[in-house]
Amino acid sequence: MSKPVDLVQGTLDLLILRTILTKPMHGWAIAEQIGNLSNEVLRVGQSALYPALHKLEQQGLIEAEWKISENNRRAKFYSLTNSGRKALAAETAQWERLSSAISLILRIA
Repeated sequence: MSKPVDLVQGTLDLLILRTILTKPMHGWAIAEQIGNLSNEVLRVGQSALYPALHKLEQQGLIEAEWKISENNRRAKFYSLTNSGRKALAAETAQWERLSSAISLILRIA
């Protein structure tokens, strides 16, 4: 199995927004979910995750609420705001255009 890779700058925000689309999650769970859904190809370290969460919260794309986690610990749970849902839709469309363009270039023989 190949070694997990660190995320490309700029993709983490998109992945965080998508991960919490359906339910609020705390930071560790967000990182775990991204790893699980990518078959452990992508990994998110705390040094990247928490600054990204803070930035998204400052931008009004997510909001945080203190709750008790599944491990009976107090944790901040993050959820999307309406602005976050709009940003997720726009960023997803932009990512799909970009990844399609890159794929076209890579397929040139």
